Amino acid sequence: MVTPKIVECPRDAMQGIQSFIPTTEKVNYLQFLLQVGFHSLDFGSFVSARAVPQMRDTAHVLDQLDLSKTKTKLLAIVANLRGAETALNFEQIEYIGFPFSISENFQMRNTHKTISESLKSLQQIKELTDKSNKTLVLYLSMGFGNPYGDPWSVEVVSQWVERLAQMEIEIISLSDTVGQAASEDISFLYTTLIPAFSSIEFGAHFHTHPNKGYEKLKAAFDAGCRRFDGAIYGFGGCPMASDALVGNMPTEKVITFLNERGIDTGLSMTSFESAFNKTKKLFSKYS
Repeated sequence: MVTPKIVECPRDAMQGIQSFIPTTEKVNYLQFLLQVGFHSLDFGSFVSARAVPQMRDTAHVLDQLDLSKTKTKLLAIVANLRGAETALNFEQIEYIGFPFSISENFQMRNTHKTISESLKSLQQIKELTDKSNKTLVLYLSMGFGNPYGDPWSVEVVSQWVERLAQMEIEIISLSDTVGQAASEDISFLYTTLIPAFSSIEFGAHFHTHPNKGYEKLKAAFDAGCRRFDGAIYGFGGCPMASDALVGNMPTEKVITFLNERGIDTGLSMTSFESAFNKTKKLFSKYS
């Protein structure tokens, strides 16, 4: 069996916090996470400081990280070509994440671009990452539903994946943006897409109510998904979700889910416990 990849997302957890977390504290926290052994770390973003002020120090954070004793790869989120150009100046970054929504309304809310404009940006960013020997991770937001009235169905998602496959996108993480994914849709999509597009690695970026995380994980895992995003304690999530309890998939739930199936995650649980405790202390201070 392929060892599942766990992607820890402190960027997603921190970005909505109003109080600015000092750069030194971010660096210290990320150092704890880098020791755990996650496949990759969604550590920051190169986006408008006005839109996401919490992430305005991403470059400074990166300059201070000690990566000499970790196997974890770094992932940075960008929203446009300018952000990608900035991110690609840093050799330490392996993955460039780009949010692409199949909802016209949400794409405008998230990046102030239409889907058509975002496709152009995506193509340009893909060309840049290829030239830089970096890997583009596309986050397909509204992958499991759409509360804004735009057309959505599993067929619509499949059609978009086919179009993205033609652009040679290598990693697509289906995103449960507002936490409303139904188990049957999760199962159908991964069961259908994974064998149909063997050149693409499919991931799961679930936002979830605490009571529904297990069923989402099970549906995705049983359908063949082996790449899971999470955030310790489930902090973060979509600020537009109507339910205040909808946050990121708690990383500890992902680990427990896999351990119950006898799957070795390859993580240092001693380091994870330290990071877990550090997370509670940091977020209770600034949230």
